[in-house]
Amino acid sequence: MVVATILQEVNIEEKINNAPDNSYEIGVFIGSMIPFVVLAIIAYAIYYYNKKRLNKE
Repeated sequence: MVVATILQEVNIEEKINNAPDNSYEIGVFIGSMIPFVVLAIIAYAIYYYNKKRLNKE
């Protein structure tokens, strides 16, 4: 697991400095936010499922 996180380590500042134009910066920002959004959606789905299940009992 540690090896995977080391290999996935990305320097965002370096990518933005080497970007060909400003639209690349937007893509890097969106790409860096996707994991957090996906985790929030999964957490909400689990919360909603458990809330609905408790109300049935």
